Amino acid sequence: MIMTTNRLLCLFAASTLSLCSFAQEDGGNKVTVSGSVQSDIMFPQEDKAIGAEKYEWGLTNTYADVTLMSKYIDAGARFEFLEHPLPTFQEEPGFKGWGVPNIYVKAHFKNIEITAGNFYEQFGSGFILRTYEERTLGIDNSLFGGKIVLRPAKGVTVKALSGRQRRFWKLNKGLVSGADVELNLDQWFKKMAEKGTYLTLGASWVNKYEKSDGMVLSDGAHKLDLPEYVNAFDVRANLQKGGFNLLAEYAWKTEDPTLSGSVTGRDYSYIFRKGNVAMLSASYSKRGLSFLVQAKRSDAMVFRSKRDDVSSIASSINHLPAFTMDQTYALAALYPYGTQANGEWAYQAEFGYRFKRNSLLGGKYGMNLKVNYSHVHSIDRKDHADNPYDGTAKGTKGYGSAFWKWGDQMYYQDLNIQIEKPLSRAFKLNLMYMNQFYNMTIVEGGGGMVHSDIYIAEGKYKINKKLTLRGEVQYLNTEDDEGDWVFGLLELSFLPHFMFTVSDMYNCGETKEHYYQGYVTFNHGSHRLQLGYGRTRAGMNCSGGVCKYVPAGKGFTVSYNYNF
Repeated sequence: MIMTTNRLLCLFAASTLSLCSFAQEDGGNKVTVSGSVQSDIMFPQEDKAIGAEKYEWGLTNTYADVTLMSKYIDAGARFEFLEHPLPTFQEEPGFKGWGVPNIYVKAHFKNIEITAGNFYEQFGSGFILRTYEERTLGIDNSLFGGKIVLRPAKGVTVKALSGRQRRFWKLNKGLVSGADVELNLDQWFKKMAEKGTYLTLGASWVNKYEKSDGMVLSDGAHKLDLPEYVNAFDVRANLQKGGFNLLAEYAWKTEDPTLSGSVTGRDYSYIFRKGNVAMLSASYSKRGLSFLVQAKRSDAMVFRSKRDDVSSIASSINHLPAFTMDQTYALAALYPYGTQANGEWAYQAEFGYRFKRNSLLGGKYGMNLKVNYSHVHSIDRKDHADNPYDGTAKGTKGYGSAFWKWGDQMYYQDLNIQIEKPLSRAFKLNLMYMNQFYNMTIVEGGGGMVHSDIYIAEGKYKINKKLTLRGEVQYLNTEDDEGDWVFGLLELSFLPHFMFTVSDMYNCGETKEHYYQGYVTFNHGSHRLQLGYGRTRAGMNCSGGVCKYVPAGKGFTVSYNYNF
């Protein structure tokens, strides 16, 4: 565990006493207590047909948070019980355990904020620093140390931090330090704000110190002198004028030879290449109309607090967002894309339009149209002889790469069109078509390119004020991987307490397997209880371009959430 339970309790008790003392001195300073409990439980069953393994009789991921807040001092702690984790995390080295791995005390005054303990932070878009929690992926890569936030002048925010990164129940030995400054120029120039123009400039620096004894190459005769200090920098500008927004950001990183964990057949491990990422994003929005265009190029931006930790995303210091649409429909999310930090060209464009009521296409109730296009491609990589890089140049700068030139592989592409159309006051229809290319070899390590066409129809009928019925029909057509899929769902809601859901995802191609599920959900005040039973298909679970493999599963599930 990161700290012994006694030390954690002592620290939390001390912070609680501090809150009480501040409250007594201030007289009217009220201490408030809030928190949450989340417990996901599974009673697994073996199912050889889908590859669901036999586990212990009961598995659970359970979290309990408590936060104390006052006018000047806050404190918080989280208890986690992961001794018998859900199947997704069974094979993750170091994930199992229980205790209090997250605790902090924060002092906040008019122009200064000081945090000691575990904290989360993001500089800019996260290109050189993003620590966060995502329980569905098993991520909690908080820093344990100290952070200070200063606002020394109007429109100026300065941050400085240092700490060791949490990796489940231990702290990585690497020390992560950094600073960030943001300037809101519109607060300096009154005429800018009067004209609705807002300009923010930012700059960041992050340093990773990791002691190294070098690395002996496979020939046994040479040893790499790995740098102990790695520095990363980020500059950005964000301009907003009315409904128009423009963001430009560039980050770069010094030489950081590391184990790449590449699945592309080309190994980018232990090369002395500087990393960089550039992004340009423009958007416009007004009532009934919106568009978004984005482009991003990254190269050698793997950045970890533990150099050789390729088995876990928990040691990542930075985050490169995926320029692909997050899908919520089951078959549209069957082949999700994961950002390739070793390098990629990524593009996204989106257009949204609302046809007004009583217009030709809008009809009586109007209609919403959204079109999204994403494309991700490899970057150009050539060795010293201008040949495609084959990953054999450990200990060198690796390869050269022309900035604007594409490589030889497409990683991902999709085009999806969505229509939302109310047909009456009680019934609304959503339609979606998606054409997708998914390079399974790049994301999962094998399988080649999967090309699919996906058709989705969703209907929602409001029977009365308390009763609503929702249904989905989905079809995925492909000649690749396991072949075609169909999916159906029915959901009946009884406000304000109950919801009943049944679904089935069936493979029409190779396996002929059904992945059926049924849930009963009960809500009352701050309590939410869900009971379920069914099968889960093995595959990738992604959030924001970060992916984790989920094994096949079957069994009863119980999920309980409570906020206070």
